[in-house]
Formats: sequence, structure tokens, C-alpha cells
Amino acid sequence: MTGSISSNLYPFVARLAAHSHLSRDDQHALAALPNRTSQIAEKRDFVRLGEPVEHACFILEGFAARFSQNHAGLRQYTAFHISGDMADLHSVVLPNPTSGLQALTTTTILMVPHAALRELTRTRSTVAEAFWRECMIDAAITAQWVVNVGRRDARTRMAHLLCEMARRYGAPQTAHCTFVMPTTQENLADATGLTSVHVNRTLKVLRDEGVAAIRARTVEIFDWHRLQDIGEFDDAYLGPAPAAPRHMPNSLALA
Repeated sequence: MTGSISSNLYPFVARLAAHSHLSRDDQHALAALPNRTSQIAEKRDFVRLGEPVEHACFILEGFAARFSQNHAGLRQYTAFHISGDMADLHSVVLPNPTSGLQALTTTTILMVPHAALRELTRTRSTVAEAFWRECMIDAAITAQWVVNVGRRDARTRMAHLLCEMARRYGAPQTAHCTFVMPTTQENLADATGLTSVHVNRTLKVLRDEGVAAIRARTVEIFDWHRLQDIGEFDDAYLGPAPAAPRHMPNSLALA
């Protein structure tokens, strides 16, 4: 293989490899994609509605949200994005955004040119299928969020969201677990269609029931199975959980 291998891309290669069969050469080709790193300030939009883009944004570090908004500028979050997410891979074929991306904390992104991604899919059908599958997982997350806002009560909405984020952050699905989620009650309100006051009350209900609590941006789940039942949560829509390599995976080791 030729081309420069970027360690920044390893988490994204691992994510695709978790749900798709990728050869060693496929993984090398993905890791060699050209990319540019950019740090986005908290609360700043890095994909704006209606402004065409020429690159896809991958979340290297931080916490972001996908959103839509009405004519008054009021926003509804339709997904949270965390490290390892290919936040707008669909923009390769839909470069005029119908949803935006906002950094909820200081967030580091990789910008990968659409042209390079398109060329890779033209020459490697298995990579194209992996991208397609990744976009379908994103769509499934958004579909669940629509059901959450439209057909679940506040307690069920919050329980479902906490279950989803626990799974995506890789928290062990045991009776008791904790994970860091750098969000605020305002963010949770925009994600669940509740007011901040209602979010506070709902979190208090879950805490008083001995199910879950959020303290200093750390989520503590006291009873995973009960939270799962309350939230009507089935994680099949999220696909297999990827490994999170901190160094070059064996499958990418250069000969």
C-alpha cells in the first residue's frame, strides 16, 4: 500500500470494521484518506443549514449534536455525536445540509474531502457497503429519537436516551455502571423535546426510584435492566459496538 497512514482515522476504521467485513487493504485505504483537523469551540455550529459542504466531519474528540430548526430558530436535536462518530457521512451524496451540527463542548473534528471518499467507494465496493451501513445506523438513531419525542412520556424518553448513550459510550451493561457524558440539562431538553425544568423533574424521578442519576456530567446507572425496561430500550438499532483502539490495530500494522 502507498499513501500516508493517519492514526487519527483508526477509531473510524474500527467503527466500520465492527459491522462490516473489511480486508486489510480496505482498512489501509481508509486510514490513508486525506484529512484535516479542526477544533470547534463550544456552542459553535460547524455544519450550517443550507450551506453546501465539500468534506465529511468525523468526531475525534468532544460532544456534538445534529439538529434541525424552525423558522424562529428554535432547535430540535436529532442525535448526539461522540468520539468515533462519522457525524455527516451522508453529506458525501447530500452536500447541501438539511440538518446542522453543533459542538456542545470544545470538539475536535476531522474533515475528510468528499472527493476522496467518493473515489474510495468507486474502487472498493466493500467500503461503499460499510459507509452505507453506517448511514443506516445513523438513520435508525434519528428514527428512535423521533419515536422518543412523539410517542414516549418524559420518564421513558429520558431512560431511553440514557440507555442509548451508555451503550454508545461503551459502558458495561451490568446492574451498576457509570460513564461521562458532557451534557447539560438544556442539551437534554433540546434532545427530548422537554423544558429544562421538566428534564430536572424527570431526572429526579429516576434518581428517587433508584434507577439512574447525573452528577457533574457523570451518568450513574444503579439498575441497568430496570432502566432498559423503563426506556423500552433494545440496542439492535445501534449495530455492533466498535473497539476503540489507542494505537495502530494489528490489522493495520505495516509489514
